[in-house]
Amino acid sequence: MPTFRYKAFSATGASVSGSIEADSERQAVQQLKGKGLLPREVKEEEGVVAGSKGFSFRRGVSADEMSLFTRRLATLVASSVPLFEAMVSLCEQEEDGPLRLALVRVKERIAEGASLSRALAAEPRIFGESYVSMVAAGEAGGALDAVLERLADFLEEQEQVRSKVTSALAYPILMVLVGGGVMIFLLTVVIPKIVVIFEDSKAALPLITIMLIKLSHFLRGWWWIPAGLMIASVPLYRKAMKRDDLRLKRDTLLLKLPVAGGMLQGLILSRFARVLGLLLSSGVPIMRALDITSEVLVNRVYRSFLRDVMEEVAQGGSLSGSLKKSPLFPPMLVHLAGVGEKGGNLEAMLVKAGVAYEREFNARLVRLMALMEPMLVLGMGLAVGVVVLAVLLPIFEMNQLIK
Repeated sequence: MPTFRYKAFSATGASVSGSIEADSERQAVQQLKGKGLLPREVKEEEGVVAGSKGFSFRRGVSADEMSLFTRRLATLVASSVPLFEAMVSLCEQEEDGPLRLALVRVKERIAEGASLSRALAAEPRIFGESYVSMVAAGEAGGALDAVLERLADFLEEQEQVRSKVTSALAYPILMVLVGGGVMIFLLTVVIPKIVVIFEDSKAALPLITIMLIKLSHFLRGWWWIPAGLMIASVPLYRKAMKRDDLRLKRDTLLLKLPVAGGMLQGLILSRFARVLGLLLSSGVPIMRALDITSEVLVNRVYRSFLRDVMEEVAQGGSLSGSLKKSPLFPPMLVHLAGVGEKGGNLEAMLVKAGVAYEREFNARLVRLMALMEPMLVLGMGLAVGVVVLAVLLPIFEMNQLIK
C-alpha cells in the first residue's frame, strides 16, 4: 500500500505533518478528514512502491550502516526501551543520509500506532522483504532483540564476504587495465614511429610484424569502432537482461564456467543455507522462508528450482527429499538438511552448511588469487614480448642485409 506524506491543520489550527498509508491520494485525504485534520498538502512518498519485493536484507544504504543500526536497535530493545523512544534515539545518532530520512518516517509511523515491521515495510528501498519478515517474526514470537542480533551478525558476515571478493578482484582488474593501456600506447604511439623505418627500406617483413602494423593502423584510424562497441554493449546488455529467458541462459552459462562456476555455486549455496536457516530460526514459516530465500538468490536457475521445491513442501514433502532431486544441491547439503529435519534442528544444520560452504569459497578464492597473479604477470610479459619481437625481427634482418 502506498505511503503519503501530508501537511495539515488540526482542529485547534496547529500545523501538523506526518505520513499515512492509503490506496490513493483521495483515500488519504478522506482518512485525514476522518481524523479531524484539514489537509493542505498530500503527496506520495518518492521511491516507495507498493508490493515491491526486497532481494536483500538491506537496500540503498551500506551494510555497515545497516548492521550498526540493527545492532543499536537490538541493544535498546533488549534493554526494555520503548520502541518509539528507541527510534528517536537512533534518529538523533544517525548522520544525515537516506537511512536517517527513512528512520524519521519509520518513527512517525510508530507514533501513529504502526508496528515496527509494518513501519519498516513502507521503506522497501532501505529494508528488503527478508529484513521485514524477520522483524515481523521476531515481534510475533516476542524475541525481537534476538532476531535483530542475528540480523546484525548476518549483515556483517555478508559484508566480509563481499569485501573479500572485491579485494580479490581489484588486483586482476588493475593489471588488465594497466596492461591494456600499455599495449594501446605501444600500438598507437610507439609502433607508428618505428614502422616508418621499415616502410622506407622496402624489405619483406615478417608476418608477425605485418599483423602488428595492420593492428596499429586500425586502432589509429578506426579506434571509434571498438570504443563504440564497448559503450553500446552496456545498454544493450542491460536491455537484454530484462528478459527472463536471457537471464536464465546467462545464469546457466555462469554455473558451467570451468573455475568460476564452481566458486559461484559455492557462494550461492552458502547464501541459500544461511538465509533459510536464519529465517527459520527467527520463526518465519518454512513456506514463507523458502519464498524469501528464492528471491534473495539472484541466480535464475536456483530460483526456478526452489519454486518447484516450494510446491513439493506445500504438498507435504520434505525439504531434503526435494533438494535431492537436483544436482544443484550437493549431497552434503542434502544430508545435513535431512539430519536436521529428523532431529528437529533444521535451521541449525542449515546454518552449519552455510558456514561450511562459505569457508570452502574463501579457501578456493585464496588459491585462485595466488594462481592468477603470476598468470597475469606472465600474460602481460608475453604480450609485450610479442610487440618487441615484431619490432626486432625486421631490424635483425636489415642488419644481416647490411653485412
